[in-house]
Amino acid sequence: MLVGYARTSTAEQEAGLAAQERDLKHADCERLFSEQVSSVAERLQLAAALDFVRDGDKLIVTRLDRLARGMGDLLEIAEQLRGKGVALQVLDPAMDTSTAAGELIFHVFGAVASFERKLMLERQREGIAKARVEGRYTGRKPTVRNQAETIRAMMAAGDGPTVIARKLKVARSSVYEALKTSPHGILEPIVAAD
Repeated sequence: MLVGYARTSTAEQEAGLAAQERDLKHADCERLFSEQVSSVAERLQLAAALDFVRDGDKLIVTRLDRLARGMGDLLEIAEQLRGKGVALQVLDPAMDTSTAAGELIFHVFGAVASFERKLMLERQREGIAKARVEGRYTGRKPTVRNQAETIRAMMAAGDGPTVIARKLKVARSSVYEALKTSPHGILEPIVAAD
């Protein structure tokens, strides 16, 4: 059986997920598992696909980066598939581990992808360090704790935690967390207005 797996990192990548699903259907996948989740998060549909495949099946993905976090993860998945008697096929670049040449190409491309990722992260760290020296690096956006005063002001103005969470585009639990302590670290009672 041909089993497809598609993944994008975020919900904003709807077109990318649809394109992967289209390509997997075009490759005659009889069963398709797809999800929108970061590769570092728990990939429930990947786990389901790996559990679903049986001896003689083939797991098909559009690209290696849609399947694995890095070389270690890729080799672990490949070994799990091999142990079940399942081949792995990648559409772009074309490789199929059911052949000796495909197995070799798989390992070469996996190593190259891992190398490229490490180079990218190294360049990113260098760029951040340079931007810090030049005073241009602002870092990540403030967390909800850093918005505690804004949240307190909104509460004082009559907004409830649900309204505040919606306006600030954060989880309601984050609003409660920010309200737990005063600016001096002292626990304060929380009075919910909604």
